[in-house]
Amino acid sequence: MSVPTVIDHNSTKHSPELAYWMVKAAALAYRDETTVERTAREWGFDRVRHHHTRFTPPFPLQDTQAYTIASDKMIITGFRGTEPAQIKDWLSDATTPPVPGPAKTGFVHYGFGEALDSVFPTVKEALADFRDNDQSVWFTGHSLGGALAMLAGCRLYLEAPRLQADGIYTYGQPRTCERTLAASCNKGFKDRLHRYVNNNDIVPQLPPEPVYTHVDTLHYIDASGRIRNSMPLLGALTDRVKGATADLLAPASDALRDHPIKHYVTAMEKNLS
Repeated sequence: MSVPTVIDHNSTKHSPELAYWMVKAAALAYRDETTVERTAREWGFDRVRHHHTRFTPPFPLQDTQAYTIASDKMIITGFRGTEPAQIKDWLSDATTPPVPGPAKTGFVHYGFGEALDSVFPTVKEALADFRDNDQSVWFTGHSLGGALAMLAGCRLYLEAPRLQADGIYTYGQPRTCERTLAASCNKGFKDRLHRYVNNNDIVPQLPPEPVYTHVDTLHYIDASGRIRNSMPLLGALTDRVKGATADLLAPASDALRDHPIKHYVTAMEKNLS
């Protein structure tokens, strides 16, 4: 299978090709507005809207950004992430209390809830304006962006079902919510919520359990770059050790080295060939 040069706007189900384009869209969220608009046109999307933080919450997530692009067949919203050095401290902070989730279903991490609130109104507005031909709707993001993509999709599912996403793709996403909301998302999205984790990436292991958890669906990228949809516990532990010792000069850095978006893009591309 070769790397596709054009995104299939008629995609409706999960596939390696779609996972590749969604990680490309997640990476695009890190770029400037001009690049987003030019790339959107190259990908066949004729409408673009940018989303920026509307207020500054009392939390270190003041710079939330996202974009929405649309064609007559497909709509994608990509949320921008951040680097682990900027988020690992407060992700590890177990003293920050969770807040009620969408439609008062369960609870979410305070910082993620505030960050999503700052851009959600314009995201929702863009989807309502752009969805004029029953287009498919997709959310994607890496790191913090993955958390926001997951929560935005769940919020629409619970609060605005007609705008419900056809799929959510996250890469290196931290834990976002407790079990009640996770269970609701598992029920609502079933095979449409896809969470990718690269080997020893530390960010998906934060914030700490047992308060916070992940949704069920997991695609694990092993130490050799192969994507596995299931991995026995012993095999996973062995593979994590293999990944941690791959760089003999700096094995302790593996948890941070595995997080950057470029490694997720490489893995998605590798699994197409």
